[in-house]
Amino acid sequence: MGGLPQPRTPPPSGSSEGLPDDNEVDSGPETRSWRLDAEAHGQRLDKVLAGLVLEFSRSHLQTLLAAGEVTLDGAPATVASRKVKVGQQLTITLVLPAEARAFTPQAMALDVLYEDAHLLVLHKPAGLVVHPAAGNWSGTLLNGLLARDANAARLPRAGIVHRLDKDTSGLMVVGRSLEAVTALIRDMAARDIRRRYLALAHGDVGRVPFTIDAPIGRDPVARVRMAVVPGGKPARTDVYPVAYQGGISAVRCELHTGRTHQIRVHLASRGHVLVADTVYGGKPALGMQRQALHAAELELAHPITREPLRFEAPPPEDFAAAWAAVVPA
Repeated sequence: MGGLPQPRTPPPSGSSEGLPDDNEVDSGPETRSWRLDAEAHGQRLDKVLAGLVLEFSRSHLQTLLAAGEVTLDGAPATVASRKVKVGQQLTITLVLPAEARAFTPQAMALDVLYEDAHLLVLHKPAGLVVHPAAGNWSGTLLNGLLARDANAARLPRAGIVHRLDKDTSGLMVVGRSLEAVTALIRDMAARDIRRRYLALAHGDVGRVPFTIDAPIGRDPVARVRMAVVPGGKPARTDVYPVAYQGGISAVRCELHTGRTHQIRVHLASRGHVLVADTVYGGKPALGMQRQALHAAELELAHPITREPLRFEAPPPEDFAAAWAAVVPA
């Protein structure tokens, strides 16, 4: 087929290659155009495109077709099986797949509590996704970190060493140098970083502190959930009851491991699902429309100087009001 351009291979998902320099202007999606020759005549449109745009999968090209990003002689061509004709002008706007746009800078306001050359501690709001994944390829904390600090693109996951669930608010620590990231991961593995949470759970958990030491893995029935399962990864949570009122317990929790949904799963396994945690069967209450969990305290040694650091973050308004309804002033 005539006019075949040299393909450009985009960076793999997760790579920092291809991110614009500070003074580079992003001009938007590239548009390519060809005058079709006799070799293309009578072929399916999606097959012709697959032979011309080698760096995109056929399924993504079909997505672009359906979205109206392909034209023939200036008119939208949305039917993949349409037969093309010699002499037609074929044009496509090369909108990248969502996952290819995941590791790009996106400016956002971040509530930073501490920052130096190696370390950043921030208060993540509820509703902010930490890391790009299916369904959330943009607008994540990682995107914000890439926009805030050019050096973040050179670090694994932009320096993120642990996560909070989308609807969990509270403290997070981020490395700003490779040395710091390495040290923070080491300290996490050694359980030298202390993380304490506030939570509101359905039911009466009692008055005596207790520990839940139970392995966590993917729920074999509902794959969007985690569960206590034999053969799961070791997980330990210390639970400290604070108050009980109106069928809801206020508790403080300390993590000794950092498994996905750990506090949510551990408390649910004891029959105490978090308030408004609909994934695990929790019901909205006390004005909470998202899981009632807040990362309130963080203690660690500075990854480079080893200076002891301690941070506290007050809960946001929705959680604070719900907590106050259970815990006497």
